[in-house]
Amino acid sequence: MEKPVATLERGTTCSSWNYCGERLAAGSDDGSVSVFDSREPSSSSLRSSSKFKAHEIGIVKIVWVPPEYGDAIACICADGALSIWEEVVEDVGTQLLQWKKCKCFKSSSSKALDVHFGVTGRSLKMVTACSDGHVKVYELMDPLELKNWQLQAEFQNVIDSVSSFRKASCVSACVSWNPLKGENQESSFVVGFNSNTPQLNSSKVWEFDPAHQRWLPVAELASAGDKGDQVYSVTWAPNIGRPFELIAVASQKGIAIWHLGITPDLDGRLSVEKVALLSGHGGEVWQMEWDMSGMTLATTGSDGMVRLWQSNLNGVWHEQAAFEPTP
Repeated sequence: MEKPVATLERGTTCSSWNYCGERLAAGSDDGSVSVFDSREPSSSSLRSSSKFKAHEIGIVKIVWVPPEYGDAIACICADGALSIWEEVVEDVGTQLLQWKKCKCFKSSSSKALDVHFGVTGRSLKMVTACSDGHVKVYELMDPLELKNWQLQAEFQNVIDSVSSFRKASCVSACVSWNPLKGENQESSFVVGFNSNTPQLNSSKVWEFDPAHQRWLPVAELASAGDKGDQVYSVTWAPNIGRPFELIAVASQKGIAIWHLGITPDLDGRLSVEKVALLSGHGGEVWQMEWDMSGMTLATTGSDGMVRLWQSNLNGVWHEQAAFEPTP
């Protein structure tokens, strides 16, 4: 029998689970954020524990900060402003908790479209994809102060750094960090755009080069005829023992599953292979997430369905289940 986990208010525009799936943050079109918790450890039902005004206009994206850095979220609102909020003890005597704004990022020349966090062996990094086709990487300077961020790098999502094209106009963007990195591996993430500039759109994997202290494109997840296709969503799967990385990329042609090599060639590039192209939503794919094992992919799109995808023992991908939301 179906049982609702939480009831979201009318006007909810986005939501995000924390790392362990015990808390849910939901943004609304009036700029407010509601946080849901389980009152009893044995219960799967969530109730709203706090609600606060994060922006004057609607929230379009919410992402939890990695748990090593406390209970905190990043919010993007409709005007492209990005803010970071942290849950802190307001009254030591009563242990009353309250959400406070730590930092606000806002540019007069571009909007933040997506944000994602990555934990390296030494620090917390945050990457944002912006409406002008630029990617910005920030580093947290003090692990105890979520207000102390420094811009580490800014670049456009192109393989050839000398490419020239007209000013980009991006409708949306998507970012996903490599979730599990070995001690000897450098930070990396994948980013794609939905824009009017074909050179920017294709999903590219960026990796940090410590020798030259810069980010380099090490792979492009697009076939020769698909490099200009607008990208709607990307997600990097956790890797538990595979000899390759697994990345899903959603475009107008469907959901492509890519194998990404781990060992670079002499030019520093990683090998790529498209192993599947999944179709079923019949329209734009809005969001994709892997499970913690990196074996099941959940997707949702404009058809209102949630679909689960898996590969069989022969490596053939198929739809495992489909769910239609109840009225």
